[in-house]
Amino acid sequence: MDKKSKVPLYLQLMEDLIKKIKNQAYRENDKLPSERELCEIYDMSRITVRQALQELEREGFIYKLHGKGTFVAPKSYNQNLVKLYSFTEEMKEIGKKPTTNVVSFNEIAVDERLADKMNLEPLDEVFQVVRLRLADHEPLMYETSYLPKKLFPHLTKSDLEQKPMYDVFYEEYQVNVTKAVERFSATMIRKEEAAHLQMLPEQPAMLIKRYAYHDKNLIEYTISVARGDKFDYTVELT
Repeated sequence: MDKKSKVPLYLQLMEDLIKKIKNQAYRENDKLPSERELCEIYDMSRITVRQALQELEREGFIYKLHGKGTFVAPKSYNQNLVKLYSFTEEMKEIGKKPTTNVVSFNEIAVDERLADKMNLEPLDEVFQVVRLRLADHEPLMYETSYLPKKLFPHLTKSDLEQKPMYDVFYEEYQVNVTKAVERFSATMIRKEEAAHLQMLPEQPAMLIKRYAYHDKNLIEYTISVARGDKFDYTVELT
């Protein structure tokens, strides 16, 4: 692990564990070392190790069994769901007033895993934006977005507090979303998300990973946690 790198340590740990899973050093349903053991192996704090494991679980690489430990997850099946939409416009259409709170806005360097997802090079810089989406002042979604800095070099937290993100993309950078690919899966609300969404930890939610494109260029990778008690999804099959 490179503690001088701009890549956060938890992302570096994730990348290393994912490589071992893909190389089958850890096979499906194998038990991983405990948090304490990982702290010793990688010389990292328990908070850092725990964050890495939480993200790996959310990404579907591992699963936890209470009282037994953490295990490598079997490969999952992917059901494609494609629907291009904007939260802001969707809420307006049903008569709700949409608002967005920018919880955090940071500039980070991407690890190999994020770089691969976003068609970037490792250590390329992105904006990591955490937002809370509300309708009529009721919190509905907790979103973490990764935006390539090279596409939006002068983006600020203030920009996203004043206008919808896609409006900023189009008005300031002449970039619009022409296609989006989304993956849906079930998840459980984490403690930090629960506080923002006004829910209890471990309640069910929908996890949505969005890859948004302008022509063939990826302009946004967003991980959304949608309240399970507030959303349902309809897919029309023809």
